[in-house]
Amino acid sequence: MGATTAERAAMRRALELAAQVPARGPNPRVGCVLLDADDSTISEGFHRGAGTPHAEVEALRRASESRGPGAARGATAVVTLEPCNHHGRTGPCVDALLGAGVARVVHAQQDPNPAASGGAARLRAAGVDVLGSVLADEARALNATWSRALELGRPVVTWKVASTLDGRAAAADGTSRWITGRAARHGVHRLRAGVDAVVVGTGTVLADDPDLTVRHAPLTGQQPERVVVGLRDLPASSRLARAAAAGEAVMQLRTHDPHEVLDLLWYREHRHVLLEGGPALAAAFWRAGLVDDVVAYVAPVLLGNGASAVADLGIGTIADAARLDLLDVAVLPRDPEDPTDTPTVRLTLRPRKER
Repeated sequence: MGATTAERAAMRRALELAAQVPARGPNPRVGCVLLDADDSTISEGFHRGAGTPHAEVEALRRASESRGPGAARGATAVVTLEPCNHHGRTGPCVDALLGAGVARVVHAQQDPNPAASGGAARLRAAGVDVLGSVLADEARALNATWSRALELGRPVVTWKVASTLDGRAAAADGTSRWITGRAARHGVHRLRAGVDAVVVGTGTVLADDPDLTVRHAPLTGQQPERVVVGLRDLPASSRLARAAAAGEAVMQLRTHDPHEVLDLLWYREHRHVLLEGGPALAAAFWRAGLVDDVVAYVAPVLLGNGASAVADLGIGTIADAARLDLLDVAVLPRDPEDPTDTPTVRLTLRPRKER
């Protein structure tokens, strides 16, 4: 039997519930709606992040609170993700659903996590009626970055680059504040607010002394972890060294290997990282095939000399040029109250992987 009209409506509601949580951290956003035999809603639940009850468990708890023990017996659970089948910080949702006597499970996206998948098969084996792939595209879009990370087996890497029209990231004397406009800089803070970690090289720390925190955008939860890659020591007077000394989430990885960086960040349960540079580190990630998305801020400014936005990519001929697909273009206007501000063009791109 396919999904009923009530079940599809409940799935849309479950997607709305899941979307209340920021798309950060190691766990997906998941919503659940329990329906009784008359297609009326018994209860709802959504997952609030790692270590908290999963959506199904939360919905079952609320059902018991509102209608008493056994409230979910014979019910239909409508869930945006295939119920998990493993022990992590919490127990398997499959166990909770079976224990509650749920008769039917309708889920959207199949779980791409090999450690957690198999829930649908186990439910079927226990006699539960299971229907999958209901509004699956919408569910995947809700957890697009998380899903990509699970499929890649590493964090998704978004490279943020800011440059002049002639591809410079700094002037000949090393100055770079500010090439792009205020709206672009605030946009970078919104990018930071949506990732688990912000990554720069030691050269950027020495040249720019960045803070790398979210300050000009709303932030839910903790600041993203600040990560410095490279062998050189951080100056004790630098903002990041002072932040680390104060116990803030700053980490230095003494390596030049991008794969090693992502392996460690994956181990620390980071699923999305923002690569902010500089040119050498960006080139290292690119040459390793580890750049998944690019957000480029290009200002109508010419320098003619100075540091390039990216270092040598090992490309010697136009036939080997790196090509990217253009996903979005936006013009960020200058502040009319500030004559020193500049408009900036934001390009959102995705590298063309070899087919």
